[in-house]
Amino acid sequence: QVQLVESGGGSVQAGGSLRLSCAASGRTFSTYSMGWFRQAPGKEREFVAAISWNGLYTKYTDSVKGRFTISRDNAKNTMYLQMNSLKPEDTAVYYCAGRNSVSYYLRDAESDFGTWGQGTQVTVSS
Repeated sequence: QVQLVESGGGSVQAGGSLRLSCAASGRTFSTYSMGWFRQAPGKEREFVAAISWNGLYTKYTDSVKGRFTISRDNAKNTMYLQMNSLKPEDTAVYYCAGRNSVSYYLRDAESDFGTWGQGTQVTVSS
């Protein structure tokens, strides 16, 4: 089992960039497919992006395609979310999540992920 800790959140103006990190403890990170989710005030938590255990496959929700990039470095036990061209509607608490799976089929439902971080706040002002 891994434990996850997010960092890198903050406040930025529209059009700006942030890079979120998700650091994992434990020796099995490389067997986990990983994802990013976010929850805006008053809304349900939603899927943002996912990456396969070896980084070869990625998946994005439509609203972030072309602006966000998910990546991972298994040697550092860390996953990243590079967020460019940020919009006010990207404001949310961002969570990283892990699923112990070496499948290349990437899941995007909360219930598919068994390990979660505590979240990091991203605020985009207009």
